[in-house]
Amino acid sequence: MPTKEIAGKTIEVDAEGFMANPNDWSKDIAEALAEEIGIAPLTEGHWKVIEFSRNDFSATGEAPTLRRITKQAGVPTKELYKLFPKGPAKKVALVSGLGKPTGCI
Repeated sequence: MPTKEIAGKTIEVDAEGFMANPNDWSKDIAEALAEEIGIAPLTEGHWKVIEFSRNDFSATGEAPTLRRITKQAGVPTKELYKLFPKGPAKKVALVSGLGKPTGCI
């Protein structure tokens, strides 16, 4: 599996840059990934979604769907698209250190 230098750490990633091991994630890595994809700096709104996503992943073993984030985390769809524009499901999963969400092309 390929590796990538993120926030001073060598991290295993898949072909699309998603982290292979969610346990390697840190807030510094999240900040670096957010900067890479053009959504830095991370705001309180971003962190609410990221923390929900990581907790949900711990409970279910899968990255949460957008619907789950909007319903369970209480983040309106419009706000989610504002925080993570042009493909929020993939961007949330990427910055949260989770694998590519199922159902994403």
